[in-house]
Amino acid sequence: MTQWMSWIKSNEKEILSILNDLACKAEEAASLLTELLDDFSKLNENHAKIKKLEREADKLTHSIFEELNKTFITPLDREDISRIASKTDDIIDYIEGISGRIINFKIKSSPPYMFEISKELHKATQEINFMITRLNNVKADKSIIDHCRTISEIEHKADDIYRKAVGELFDTTDIINIIKTKDIYEALEEASDRCLDVADSIEDIVLKYT
Repeated sequence: MTQWMSWIKSNEKEILSILNDLACKAEEAASLLTELLDDFSKLNENHAKIKKLEREADKLTHSIFEELNKTFITPLDREDISRIASKTDDIIDYIEGISGRIINFKIKSSPPYMFEISKELHKATQEINFMITRLNNVKADKSIIDHCRTISEIEHKADDIYRKAVGELFDTTDIINIIKTKDIYEALEEASDRCLDVADSIEDIVLKYT
C-alpha cells in the first residue's frame, strides 16, 4: 500500500512538473517574440528559437496527455489539466505562427502597436507561469485568483491596443499590407485570448477547491 501511494505521488509531481515546463516555454516564446518585434536584426535567429520551443512544447503536451492516461489518481481533475496544457500549447503555436508570418510576409520592420501587444502577451505568460507553479498547493493558495484577474486586465488592455491598431490600419490604402498586418494582429489577439482561457481554467480550479 505504501509503495502504491508513493507511485501515485510521484506521478502527481511528474504531471505538474511537465505542465510547469510547458508554461516556461510559453513565457520564453513570448519573450523572444517581443525581442523579435523590437529588433528585426535577429529576426531569423529568434524565429528559429521560437520554432524550437514550439516543437518542444508539443512534445511536453503529448507527455502530459500520456501521463494522464496512465495515472489512476491525478493531482487535479483530468479535464482541467488537459485544458490548461492544450491552451498553453496554443499560446506557443500562435507565437510561432506570428514570427513565421513576419518572415513569410517579408515584413521588414515592426508595424505600429505590434510590439506593445507583444509586451502585454509576455506579461500574461509570466503570470501563467507563476500560477502553474502554485497549482501543487492550489487548495491553500487563494492568491492565485488575483493573478487570474491580472491576466484578465492584461487581455483587456491588449484588446484595446488591437482595436486601435486595426482602426488605424484601415486608414491606410495599401491593401496587401492591410491584409498581411491584420492577419498578424489577429494572431496576437488570439494568443492573448488563449492566455485568458488558461487563467479562466485555473480560476475554476481554485474556486472548485475553495
